[in-house]
Amino acid sequence: MGLELFDFDRAYSMPVIGTDEAGRGPASGGVFAAAVAFKESNAVLEKELYKLNDSKKLSRKNREELYEIIKSNTINKVVCVEVAEIEKFNILNASLKAMKLACEDVITKLNADKVITLVDGNKLIKNYTYPQKYIIKGDSKSASIAAASILAKVERDWYMDKLDIEFPQYNWHKNAGYLTKQHIEAIHKFGITKYHRRSFLKNILGEDKQLSLFK
Repeated sequence: MGLELFDFDRAYSMPVIGTDEAGRGPASGGVFAAAVAFKESNAVLEKELYKLNDSKKLSRKNREELYEIIKSNTINKVVCVEVAEIEKFNILNASLKAMKLACEDVITKLNADKVITLVDGNKLIKNYTYPQKYIIKGDSKSASIAAASILAKVERDWYMDKLDIEFPQYNWHKNAGYLTKQHIEAIHKFGITKYHRRSFLKNILGEDKQLSLFK
């Protein structure tokens, strides 16, 4: 799979920055975005990254193995936009903000005259002054986007592991904040925390239900 993804990026004949997010769907925790530009592409690196693919199609073990290789061979940045901004600006705008900040950081480090930013999905980054193109299902097409999806997913999983230590009732180290049956049952039993996205929970909490048992 990895070789095809590198061929996709090479077709642009200029440096490519790939960007993707992790955590748009969960009901708790921040949303993460990563931006990745490979320093160079060679047969040895491509062989090491032969498993490179959309992070959702990989096991956590495989993602974490690829994470270390990607970090060592790319210019990259991972950004988290926390729950307060998700609630203020909505999850789409929060995701795009995280992508913008990550990509701008990589742009400054890349120091290239021409560069194209490939954005996973069907939306362009708002207020972004550099050339960009959205790629639907880009995390299964572009090496840079796939690499960004892995960095964002791995770092968000680690972040949710830390939140789980603070609030183990919700089993976040396993569900990553998604509304599993166990997570919903815990919300009904314990209420919600400062890390929950209240706007995602209206159907569960109801209008007059106590919103928070944790301060």
